[in-house]
Order: sequence, then structure tokens, then C-alpha cells
Amino acid sequence: MSEPSSNQNELASSTVPVEENHPQAEPIASEPASNSTAASGALAYDDQVDDSVYKRDQKSKWTRARKADWRDDDNKRSKRDDAAERRRKKVYEENDTYTPPLDENGIPVPKSDRRPKRKVAVMIGYCGTGYNGMQLQNDPKIPTIERDLYTAFAEAGAVSPENAGDIKKSGFMRAARTDKGVHAAGNVISLKLIIEDADIMEKINAKLPDQIRVWGIQRVTKSFDCRKMCSSRVYEYLLPTYSFLPPKPKTVLSDLILKKRTEEPGVLREDKEGDDWWIETRKAILAEGDFTEEALDEIQARLQDDSASNKTYDEDGHITEFGKIQRTIKNIENKRRRAYNVSTERLESFREAMKQYEGTHNFHNFTIGKAFKDPSSNRFMKSTSVSDPFVIEGTEWVSIKIHGQSFMLHQIRKMIAMAVLIVRTGCPLTRISDCFTSTKINIPKAPALGLLLENPVYEAYNQTLQKLEYDPIDFDKYESEMDKFKMKYIYDKIYAEESKENVFYGFFGFIDTFKLAKNDEDSRPDGTHIFDFLGASSTVSSTTAKEETPSVAAKATDNAD
Repeated sequence: MSEPSSNQNELASSTVPVEENHPQAEPIASEPASNSTAASGALAYDDQVDDSVYKRDQKSKWTRARKADWRDDDNKRSKRDDAAERRRKKVYEENDTYTPPLDENGIPVPKSDRRPKRKVAVMIGYCGTGYNGMQLQNDPKIPTIERDLYTAFAEAGAVSPENAGDIKKSGFMRAARTDKGVHAAGNVISLKLIIEDADIMEKINAKLPDQIRVWGIQRVTKSFDCRKMCSSRVYEYLLPTYSFLPPKPKTVLSDLILKKRTEEPGVLREDKEGDDWWIETRKAILAEGDFTEEALDEIQARLQDDSASNKTYDEDGHITEFGKIQRTIKNIENKRRRAYNVSTERLESFREAMKQYEGTHNFHNFTIGKAFKDPSSNRFMKSTSVSDPFVIEGTEWVSIKIHGQSFMLHQIRKMIAMAVLIVRTGCPLTRISDCFTSTKINIPKAPALGLLLENPVYEAYNQTLQKLEYDPIDFDKYESEMDKFKMKYIYDKIYAEESKENVFYGFFGFIDTFKLAKNDEDSRPDGTHIFDFLGASSTVSSTTAKEETPSVAAKATDNAD
């Protein structure tokens, strides 16, 4: 009698229940049946089982045959893919599931010929001015980057007419989502496109507005997801160097800093450079504005007095005398700010402050709705860099680049604001480390004007592409084109808006004069200022802010760039 097969053993082991007192079956002899057995007419069956069926030890599991050892997985996967393709084809061909678009005369447009689509990564750049962000909105009247992009794909023939009305049909995904007005020198989207035409990229760019460009289109694997497979992202922030100047004398924040220097000597750095700048500015106001010392002091006191009537315009819309005086003072101050050149020592202090963010830290204070114990609050910053100063249209700027694995909502803008406040107030650099603790600290967010996405990075996935003999997703090859685009459509718009609107002066001026009303819901029980952490030591900061930590935090979107 033949020995039972391994597949039969597996079948028996899965169907015969085993109890501790279950009698074992008699083993089947390996020798031929005896004459007595044959004479008695007893039958021997091939489906008898041996004692290996009842073994449950680990060693027997290692040696037992498995379905995966004999099943043809490749053949089964191929059949499954063929079946899926037949279903897609059936849906495409059935008229009752497809409503053809109508032309201008109301006549149904015939179906287009089926053309092969390929999964690709599209590298793009855009100026966000005039757009309501990157992501497509339900309201077609709201302009978005994705709407213009997908329309251009369809008009250029990269998307079939049947799929032109629904972005989901092409498997559209973006690597980083940018908010209203935020720019991107480099971003990546992944989707299926018809790329048979060798000039498809030129045709797409011809259909796009000048402030949106396609840098390249590259083949990728079917499973590619530009957001999930992104290793890290690089952001750039442009900042005028006058932002490093200390708070204006006799403002709320300036008085707070002077108070803390007196109460806690040695905690805050002395700032002779900043003090001298404000002394020279006061002299310029007295000389150019034709004010006396007493009159200027009276004006400054009036600006700080909430009960005083500080209307700059009357009911008829005409500027008041006080409004004229205030405008004169602001114009002189702005002229001095535009001419300011940051010192090497001050710039190095800012670079050291930015270096504190490198590594893995808990950034719950640099976003909204995140609790300290939330694991997603931990983020890894790979590097930070601050350029040498450069002058554009009479104003000195620096470029800040932050390379991080992922970012949360408002994180970059709050990181910039905190580092700048460290320089402006003379705080020790360790104050940034205090923000990584469980202490709840209110950090303002810097203006969105200077923020732009430099490019996503695909270090790990590029290794897979190279093994498959695909080109890596790399923006370095487009560096020259991207630099020209940034200078014309991004940098110039940022410089022009700052020069016209004084965005950064307005932001830091608001911070310097910010005060809480007595009945404000955000006022602290102990009466301290919301920015008290800038002057207090870390122990005081922890004590005053622990009470503000919410017991339950609302969820915030991860990786919101």
C-alpha cells in the first residue's frame, strides 16, 4: 500500500478533531498485505492516515506541506488581473453606465478610441497668488491649482474625454497640499496619463497659465503614491532682516522684556545693537518730522492709551491731524527698516536658533489641536539652513530652508516666528527646547507670504525606480528652469507685496503691542502676559503654562504642508 500524500495529511489534520484521550489510528504497514488479510477479503484504502496527522509540535509544522508550496500563485494572480480588466472593459462598453458628453449643439460626443494609460509622476511648480490653494474644491468657481492642471491634461490629450470630468478616475494624488496664496517651486502629483505623444509635456504647458509649469513627466510603478512614498520635504521661507530688530521702545513687549531683565538678571541677552538702532530712529523722527522731544513722548503715550481717541480718519473719510502725525512717524520708521543691514553676530544667533529644531522633537506647540502625548506630534527635522543676506528692491532678505520628514498644520510658520522672537527679545536658545516639553506655550505664526514649498524628496523610492531602470524623481535636473521661474513668478511677487503692504512690519508690530483685555477668554488666571515665556526662565514658564494644557485635544490633519 502506498504512503499517504502530504496533501492528504494536511486535509486530514484540518478536519479530524483531536482530544487528549483520542485513540490513535493503527499505523499502516509498509510491507505488502499478508495472505491472511487477502484471504479474509479485507480491503486496504489509500486514504488511511498515519500518526503524523495528530502531531502538533513545532517541528512537525516546519516539515508539513503547505498550500503555498504547490499552488501556482502567478497563474492565479494573472487570472485575477484578467478578470478585473474584463470588468473594466464591460463597464466602459455598456451604454447604460456611461453618459456621453454633449457638444455645443447638444449632440452626444462619440466615445474616443481607447489609448493606453501609464502611471506617472508629474513634477510641477506654481505661484499660488490668485488661487485658493492646491487642492480641488467642489465649487467650480473657486480657482485651484489642481483644477487648472487637470483641465490642461484633458485639453492636451493626456486624459481621455470620458475621464476629463472626474479627477478621481485618473487616480490623482498630490505629494504636498499648499494653502491659499502659498507657492511651490517643486511639487509632485501622481496619476495615470496618456503619454504616447513625445511632445505631451510641451502641449500641457501650452494649455497652462504662465504661473503654473510642468517640469517633467516620469514613469513610475503602478503602486506609486506620491504622498505616502515621499521620504521628506524641503520648504523655503523668505524673511526681511529688519524682522530681527527688537520691539519698539515703550510697547507692551518692550516693557515686558525690560521688566524681566530687572527681575531675572542674566537670563536675557543685552542688545546694544538694537537699542542703538532705535535711538538713531528717534533722532531721525525728530529731525525729519519736526517734532519736539515732549511732543513725540506725548504721541507715544497716546498710542499706548486705550482710552484715548486715536482715530486716524474722521466720519467723512478724511485723515485726522493725529492720523497725519502717525503716518509721518511710520514712514520714517519704514524708511529706516528698509535700509537696515543685519549684523553677522545677529544673523548667527538666528542660525543657532534654527539649529535647535534639527532632530526628532515633540512639536505639539507648533501646530493646533495636538496634545503632547499624541504620537503624531513627534516630527523629524533633517536640516535647517539660513542664507547670507541679499538685497532686493532696497530691502535686505534671508532665505531659510527647512528639510523635514513631515510637517503639521502651521508648523513651519510657528517655527520661524519662535526663532525670530528669540533673536528680537534676547531669550536664551533653550527656550525653543522648552517648547518641546509638555508645557503649553502660545506661539504666533509668521505671515504666509514668505513660505513656499521647495520640493518633495524621494530618496527611498528612487532606489526602487533605478532597479527597474526608471529615471529617479529628482528636481536637480530642472534647477536652472526652476530658479528662473522662482525669481519671476514667486520671489518678485513676495518682494512687491511686502514693499507695498509692509506685511512683516505689521505682523511684528502687532506682536509688540498685543495686550489682553481684562475679560478676554484667553487671559491667564495669574495675570501674566500671553508672551510671558519670552522673558521668564524655563521653570517659571512650565509652572504658569501647565494649567493651560487641554485635557482632550482636537484632531489635526497630519502632514499638512
